[in-house]
Amino acid sequence: MLSDPDLQQKIEHIQILLLDVDGVLTDGRIIYHDTGDETKVFHVRDGLGIRLLAMAGIRVGIATGRASSALQHRCRNLGITLIFDGLKDKVPVLEQIFRETGISAENIAFVGDDLPDLGIMKRVGMAIAVADAHDMIIQQADWVASCKGGQGAVREVCELILKKKGLWNRAVQHFSG
Repeated sequence: MLSDPDLQQKIEHIQILLLDVDGVLTDGRIIYHDTGDETKVFHVRDGLGIRLLAMAGIRVGIATGRASSALQHRCRNLGITLIFDGLKDKVPVLEQIFRETGISAENIAFVGDDLPDLGIMKRVGMAIAVADAHDMIIQQADWVASCKGGQGAVREVCELILKKKGLWNRAVQHFSG
C-alpha cells in the first residue's frame, strides 16, 4: 500500500478509471434463470460515483472477462462507452485505450478482485483492489478499498480520486442546492 504522498501523486495523473465487473461492480454472484438469462445486481451508490467522476472529466471504462446484456444496459444508463467485455486477457485493452483516447497505461487506474486482473494491475498507473479481493490482488494493489465488491467499493474509489484531485467539493455542489 502506498503512503499518502505517493497515493496523491499517482491519483493526480489518473484520467481513466477502468473497472472489472464481477466482484467489483457486483458482489461476484451471478443468478441464472430457468431461461438461461442471467441477472447481475449493481449498487446504486457505485453508479453515482461513476457519474460524479464523469462530471469531473474523468472517464470510466469496463474491462471484464464476461459479456452480458445486463452490463450493457448498466453502462448505457451510466454513460460508459469504453466497454471491453468477453476478454480472455485484459492487458491488450491498454493498447486499445491508448489508440482510442491517447491516454496511456500510467494514466489509468484499474479496480480488480481476482486472478484474471493481475496482469493489467501490474501495468496501470494505479492498481486498486476491493476489500474482499483475492490475496494476490491485494498484494499487487497500490490501494485497497474498505468496501467489498458490489457493496460500494467503486463509490469509495470514485470519492478517493475526486478528493485527492481536489474535485470533490465541485462534484457535490450540484446536490447542495
